[in-house]
Amino acid sequence: MNFHDMEMRGVYAKTLKEFMDKNPNVVCLEADLGKSSGTVPEIQEKHENRFIECGVSEANMICIAAGLAKEGKIPFCSSFTSFATRRVYDQVTISVAYANNNVKIVGTAPGITNGPNGGTHICFEDLSIMRAMPNMHVYSPCDPYELRSVLNHMMGEHQPTYMQLIRLKVDPIFNGQYQFDPNKAVILHNGDDVTLVSTGYMTQFALKAARDLASSGTGVDLIHYPSIKPFDVETLVKSARRTQAVVTVENQNIIGGLGGAVCETLSEIHPTKVMRLGITDQFGEVATQQYFFDKYGFGPEHIASACRKMSKTGAVYQNKV
Repeated sequence: MNFHDMEMRGVYAKTLKEFMDKNPNVVCLEADLGKSSGTVPEIQEKHENRFIECGVSEANMICIAAGLAKEGKIPFCSSFTSFATRRVYDQVTISVAYANNNVKIVGTAPGITNGPNGGTHICFEDLSIMRAMPNMHVYSPCDPYELRSVLNHMMGEHQPTYMQLIRLKVDPIFNGQYQFDPNKAVILHNGDDVTLVSTGYMTQFALKAARDLASSGTGVDLIHYPSIKPFDVETLVKSARRTQAVVTVENQNIIGGLGGAVCETLSEIHPTKVMRLGITDQFGEVATQQYFFDKYGFGPEHIASACRKMSKTGAVYQNKV
């Protein structure tokens, strides 16, 4: 199936509709953001009886989903990342993770992709706080084919899961043959000079930087992590042993998310110099993507510069947090 011309939310809605067509236990829950998630009108019209509009009451949505899961249903519930994680953290902790209920939570418009909605609606810490929750599985697909494969995995596993959903159109990196494995990171580019680690929305920019650097003589080992939890330790350590320098980039606060997982892993197994790129411990604001890239230094040109610096000088880098 060709998803080249579809927005990511369109892929989400189409895939979820297919689940609902085949399995009467699948339920879609929304908190007044169905148009943003793509489920309105796609699912609302086709499966009206299993589309639950909870209104602006995200905590209630999570509790309803937990109750449905307890009775054998398979609920997918979505909202902006800020509302799907921060606002409902206690409900997710107790009713979903602690109870180990089979609830699929989808956080839409992660990080800077929600720039037009400003600081209250932008969330830079969802990977961090969801990763810290016992029993929770945390995914961040980078393109439409990976998104579809991640959703199929989520559908087949009985476990609490959180997934970031980019709403925008993203150019494909993979194809229809791609198979998501939460226990394996994906090597997208090979090189011996520096290890570059990315996830989700930033992987497209990391890949561009890696290719550009290769043309100028810097070899980048690019590792994409669609799963932040579980986290593939082996692939990271193997690359770091070879390059002895690591750069991470994420559409998140650099504290606790992908960069945190990388630093925790390497500090215990193979201490390595790491430069973390992303948001430096700040709240969001109404801004464009380029504004965020320039202000916090994690756009394609910043990624390339960081990789050159780490591979050539080997200097210890300390983030200003």
